Amino acid sequence: MKLRQVSDLSDFSRGHWLRELLCRGEELSRVQSSPDGQHLLLLQKSRPPTLPRVVAFQRHSIAGADLERSWQPPQPALVGLLFLQSPVAPGSWVLAVVWEHGRTEVWHFVVAVGWQLLQTLELCQGARARVVSVCSQGASLVWCEERPPLGAHSDMSKCAFRFCVCARALEVGEQGVRLGAVRIVLHNSPEYQVLASPQHVFLVPVAAGFATTSKFLLIWHPEKAEFTITAPSAGFIHSKVLRSSSESDFRKLLLGSVGLLSGFAPLDIHTSAVSNSGGLLLVSTKGSVSMVEPDGTQRHIFDLEGGPLAQGSPVQLKTFGSIVACVLAGVLYLVDQNSGRLVEKEVLSMKEVHFLESQGEEDSIQLLSQTGIYSFSFSKPEDSSRPEPCLVEMVFEEACRYYQRRSLSSSKLTVEKLKKGGAFQAPVVLAAILQHSLQDTYAKLLSTVSLELQSYMSLELLKTCVVCAPESEVESYSRELVEQEVSRILQSDMDKDNLAYLNSVFASFPKAAWKAIRSCLQLQQNGDGLLVARATPEVWKKVLCQPQLEEVGQNGMVPLFELICASFLRFKPKWLPSFVELTQQYISSSWSYSSKEGPEGRVPLYKRALGVLARKNKHSEADDEMELELLLCSKRPKAVLQALHLLICLKQWQRVVEVAEKFSKLSPLLNKEIFITLLAEFARHRELDPYLDRLWPLCPAELTASDILTVVLQHLPHSQEDPVPFSSEGNQLTVGLLKPLLQRVVQRPSVQDEMYSDALQRIHSLPPPFFAQ
Repeated sequence: MKLRQVSDLSDFSRGHWLRELLCRGEELSRVQSSPDGQHLLLLQKSRPPTLPRVVAFQRHSIAGADLERSWQPPQPALVGLLFLQSPVAPGSWVLAVVWEHGRTEVWHFVVAVGWQLLQTLELCQGARARVVSVCSQGASLVWCEERPPLGAHSDMSKCAFRFCVCARALEVGEQGVRLGAVRIVLHNSPEYQVLASPQHVFLVPVAAGFATTSKFLLIWHPEKAEFTITAPSAGFIHSKVLRSSSESDFRKLLLGSVGLLSGFAPLDIHTSAVSNSGGLLLVSTKGSVSMVEPDGTQRHIFDLEGGPLAQGSPVQLKTFGSIVACVLAGVLYLVDQNSGRLVEKEVLSMKEVHFLESQGEEDSIQLLSQTGIYSFSFSKPEDSSRPEPCLVEMVFEEACRYYQRRSLSSSKLTVEKLKKGGAFQAPVVLAAILQHSLQDTYAKLLSTVSLELQSYMSLELLKTCVVCAPESEVESYSRELVEQEVSRILQSDMDKDNLAYLNSVFASFPKAAWKAIRSCLQLQQNGDGLLVARATPEVWKKVLCQPQLEEVGQNGMVPLFELICASFLRFKPKWLPSFVELTQQYISSSWSYSSKEGPEGRVPLYKRALGVLARKNKHSEADDEMELELLLCSKRPKAVLQALHLLICLKQWQRVVEVAEKFSKLSPLLNKEIFITLLAEFARHRELDPYLDRLWPLCPAELTASDILTVVLQHLPHSQEDPVPFSSEGNQLTVGLLKPLLQRVVQRPSVQDEMYSDALQRIHSLPPPFFAQ
């Protein structure tokens, strides 16, 4: 990319004078071109013997009257040269020359006639008002004016808020020019520089403004009647809709945010300009170039070389398509505003240069100097299928910074050393992938991370809303914020920091966290009233993740599964056993039973849930019932037997029998353990007598009559008196109660009997050996 001269200024009217003025660049305070690029306006400073003046030059030596306006100090100075679209003809425009005391001259250029003054208007309503900044937004003029206090000895703190931001429609028609009614955008405000994009107006505090108000920017959205307060470096964004003119007071606008804003550092702004995409470009005194978007978010673009910028050192900024052009100390920087990549750096031979409008050419930059107009083209190559070289180069640059921070050597690591050294293979491999393995890599990477970036941006905006929201809206904002945070954590690695963060979220916002986990796991009841979950396997793994013992218990930190169980106990206790059962079903389908690699390899889930139940401050009967449900839902033999003993202690005999009937079917071993337990209870007391017809069918096939009598005799209650054949008490075990079970066992063929009968049948089918001889 090289500079190419497209004009030597001879095609301008009075070209020799234009060249002479440009050679004395220190006398120029502003150079501005018309939207069609055919006119140049130069604002000349006051230097004896000349007066301050604005002069217009026409390109292609168009004939007609010239435009030249000058003024004699202390007359009001010129504050704005604005080009406004004219509805008279497509593509036509008018020039508004705005003076400090509010007088506005509207000029129009007619071919072969020259510059004509259409009308002179009074922008401000008050005679004492003074315009300090002005811009054009659509068909309106927006300006900041000073309204001096009436009293000579007014309070100095109130004097700082003596400015007002106003807007007024400027209608240009065939009948002339007409100003609309004054609209007060913001009153009782500090001094602001107003900069307009097609849809928004940025209010940038001046350097000499009030200390507190220099810590944030204001963004006005005319169509929504909304103001956005943003402190970009601190990540603070708050929007407020102005429903009435009374709310346009500056102090009311900041009400509710003053406490936060007072703790922020002042804005670091050296130069500001509006980009063609509608954002606000800022250059800090440290040389950092950033973009503030209309929604108040800020992103860093590039760092200029040369260290801190002096207050008087000029920096020129302009965007051409996606390229940010910046001129500093005779060096032209071209930076891709999307990736922050330095596209080109050119040392200019000209002393003073000015950016011009490139009508219809977004892939080229036009520069004005004392020797002519130069074009700088940066068109993209035709082969766009391969990854952009800048993306590959960024890999090595980032790798250099990464390895340099961790290096013990004092020698500087460069991209060339990184490519040739061979010690660090990661950036080389990644660069090779970007260059050869993927097609349209840059677009694919952007599409991959775009959703993550959008999620991150919405999360940051929501956090700001929570901080600034009125008390009535805090709960809804908090609920949405917690849901996004929980969802984000469940999609990332469940390390110690993320787990500690989740613990704090569940502790600070228990109800919102409960709703968030229900949403993430998609928990709901189906038509049969059963709990179902539609969470992905990745989410289940995060839920079941059990950190190392040394990572748990510090500062009360507990695993995520325990956090969820505690939420169930607090907000939906009836669902907890079903949730544990659902989780076990997922484990059984993902890991082999009792696998040490799975979650069940350490502590069974029902025991983890019981541990949460045991940590409750107050114990109730409902907790006993919950313990029973958790033990039974696990369907583990030890847990079922534990539940059975608990029911026996509670003397809930109906449920004892129901549990025995249900879980005896799971396995023969568990059936035997359950039956022997109940047979022992039958021997001790008469509480199970009403259920004997349901208990005896549970008797395992391998138990014999002698086995049953042994169990009964071992568990008979010990009496203090000598036993008598006929007791007056009705709680003793009798043979009559035991007879149905013994008959059932005796009449049932044993395994050995079946073996003997089979052998006898085989013997009878063959002749005796003696007779066979």
